[in-house]
Amino acid sequence: MLPVTLIIILTAILVVLVILSYYLPSDHDIQSNEQLGKEYGQTKNYVYTTIVLVSVALVAGIYIWLKDTIWAGHVMEWLNIVIRLMHITFGIAWIGASFYFVFLENALNRTEGIRDELAGNLWAIHGGGFYYLEKYKVAPKQIPKALHWFKYEAYFTWVTGFCLLFVVYYFNASAQLVDKNVLDISSLQAIVIGILSLVIAWLIYDLLCKSPIIKNKFLFILTGLIICTAFAVFYSKVFAARAAYMHFGAMLGTIMAANVFFVIIPSQKAMVRAAKLGLHLNAQLGKNAGMRSLHNNYFTLPVLFVMISNHFPTTFGYKQPWLILMLITLGVVGVKHYLNLREKGQYSVWVMPVSILILLSAAYISAPAKPGECKNEVSIAEVNRIIQQRCIQCHSSKPTDEVYTAPPNGVTYDTPESIAKYSEKIMQRVVLTKSMPQNNKTNMTEEERELIRCWISQGASIK
Repeated sequence: MLPVTLIIILTAILVVLVILSYYLPSDHDIQSNEQLGKEYGQTKNYVYTTIVLVSVALVAGIYIWLKDTIWAGHVMEWLNIVIRLMHITFGIAWIGASFYFVFLENALNRTEGIRDELAGNLWAIHGGGFYYLEKYKVAPKQIPKALHWFKYEAYFTWVTGFCLLFVVYYFNASAQLVDKNVLDISSLQAIVIGILSLVIAWLIYDLLCKSPIIKNKFLFILTGLIICTAFAVFYSKVFAARAAYMHFGAMLGTIMAANVFFVIIPSQKAMVRAAKLGLHLNAQLGKNAGMRSLHNNYFTLPVLFVMISNHFPTTFGYKQPWLILMLITLGVVGVKHYLNLREKGQYSVWVMPVSILILLSAAYISAPAKPGECKNEVSIAEVNRIIQQRCIQCHSSKPTDEVYTAPPNGVTYDTPESIAKYSEKIMQRVVLTKSMPQNNKTNMTEEERELIRCWISQGASIK
């Protein structure tokens, strides 16, 4: 009864907050009216923050309420869809803004016809119109009333990503997060480790940025690479491989969002405040914000890779998953560096080729070993027996698994025909990467995997 009461209370609070937010002044009104800004600006932030927190609590309450019912899997799948869509949408907005402003910084005209107070300008054409943009060295003499802040894209990307981490990995920690073959820990221990690691990663990175190492670009990059590798190894030794990848991406995403919240936005607010009051502007604030923004720009491609990696077991299914993760991270960061150089009008003959070689090395290293010889012909009856014993708990029209109440991705192996239909996927997931069954929950043996391989190699016949 308690979860139901909690859900009703949270829903009522959420409705009231949404109605309240509707009647609050818009950002444009607050920026245009200084007195209005003092009265409502902070209130609006508190209301929106509370809406997010209540929404997260509501999702958790619904999960607790339906956890042991027939609707649990259905609700979890819809939560996954909705939150994932929101996460991708906000992520596109955030990463798009990051790409655009780094491009803008790199492409600025800094020499021809520049006024003293400007750092540069840029003419552009898009969508059938001409645009003219100017960047000030510090700030204009008079701050415009309507000033757009790029921050909510970052905040909501992180919040939805953190919620998705709960929905996919923490709510089903025993199946998705913990792999007893990697480390035998409880679900609660794994969740605590995952969350604490994100906080620790930010603290280490922030200290690194504030240390003297930041003045030496090569040493800073090398130290950062070593720290990232250490986290990748740590995650792969604690969590299931796919969860390890996701936590690495969550770690980078947390650093990016924290950069916005703790450094970039406070620096910008201080600059705006000083400009409005006619105080001395600390140019270092802008430099610090710009540096963190540039770091975020380099983090984007590794984070995007992690977001799609769960669909490709060739990556996380390798025997040393952290190695593939770091090779791809290093390779895509190199690609981003090459693109940034091009936007500046600088060209390098080695950055892109080396980056491509690093990425190709990941593909080469993760390639499957040469298979052994199949001495006997394997029948569909033998394969069907293995599938019914090891896979049908999840991949059935009526799953019996305690977590998956619907077949993952709609894949079922109820009949020999359906097994043959998905033979290529079975080869990839069961034989080559050995990422299925999930965490080898049903204890499929190497001999059984070899029988399946031979059956598929012999044509996957069901006769």
